[in-house]
Amino acid sequence: MPDVSAADIPVVWDDACTDHRPGGEVFLGVHTPGTEVPERAALIRDALTGRGHPVVAATTHPDDVLLAVHDAGLVEHLRTVWSEWEASGFRDDPGQDRVVPYLFPTPGMLPGQAVRPPAALHARAGFYCYDTMTLVGPGTWEAARGAVDAALTAVDLVCAGGPVRQAYALCRPPGHHATATAYGGSCYLNNAAVAATALRLNGFDRVAVVDVDAHHANGTQSLFYDRADVLVASVHVDPDAGWFPHYLGRADERGSGPGAGANLNLPLAPGTGDDGWLAAVDQAVDAVRGHGSDALVVSLGVDAAADDPESPLRVTADGYRAAGARLGDLRLPTVVVQEGGYHLPSVGGLVAAALDGLGCAASAPTGGA
Repeated sequence: MPDVSAADIPVVWDDACTDHRPGGEVFLGVHTPGTEVPERAALIRDALTGRGHPVVAATTHPDDVLLAVHDAGLVEHLRTVWSEWEASGFRDDPGQDRVVPYLFPTPGMLPGQAVRPPAALHARAGFYCYDTMTLVGPGTWEAARGAVDAALTAVDLVCAGGPVRQAYALCRPPGHHATATAYGGSCYLNNAAVAATALRLNGFDRVAVVDVDAHHANGTQSLFYDRADVLVASVHVDPDAGWFPHYLGRADERGSGPGAGANLNLPLAPGTGDDGWLAAVDQAVDAVRGHGSDALVVSLGVDAAADDPESPLRVTADGYRAAGARLGDLRLPTVVVQEGGYHLPSVGGLVAAALDGLGCAASAPTGGA
């Protein structure tokens, strides 16, 4: 493993993360420029290296952990759909230069019927994707798979037995909206779920995922909803106030079967600032302690910030620093994975603030008399 100091949280980077260029979104039937752009990752990396964080290159990992999280059909679809789309001539007729679903196998369409992948490529796009905003183009697979490698490399650093107890994976595209069988919400593969699964496979008995992205971690929730060994706590804007993912994220979603009580949703009203947001983070931290987690994954979205175009929350850099400190106070082996954050002038500084708080809290002396 690379030789890095415990004083600075290493930043795991994969060059492929900037290859994904979705070319915008189709929102309410209208093509819009979109905000999940490659510049996000470069700005975060530059802000962190400017503060002395060492950069570690992601290493290639086999698919075994990825396939423990995601259905093999989804993985193969993402691996091949762009080349099939291009070969099928859709760039020329009808003139669509990205993979965009147009038909979805909803229960209303197929009541009581078995849902099987369709033969037609343009129909299959909607079998594996649940919205029209998450487009696939050249480089999408490489970036999404590189993000998984970044998350797994961060796990390797934390599990190597050396001084590193915290590592940050600069994942792009983000992942927390991806479920076992479908992608959406600008997410293709669930990097946080991959990290949590890898930590379990590395011998940690109980893992917590704390998601502070502005939007509910519906994919992560669904992947662990019936499991007691992985706690999922999500702090997000209330979906009933009109925010993605709309259908999930309410406080009464607490897990099922063996996982009953191991899912915590903390929805917040639009306009919530540092005080209310940090009070919810405190509840998530208390849940981690109550769960008895021995390792932590932080889904770090910074789109709850006041200037971010993708949410109505009003969190400041000081709020992110304080949240990092609260999570660092848990003193657990911690893997941080990047989720959202779309205001380009501030995204790097916000991530740096969160990692500052995390690192300072975790390295502070304990106890004393």
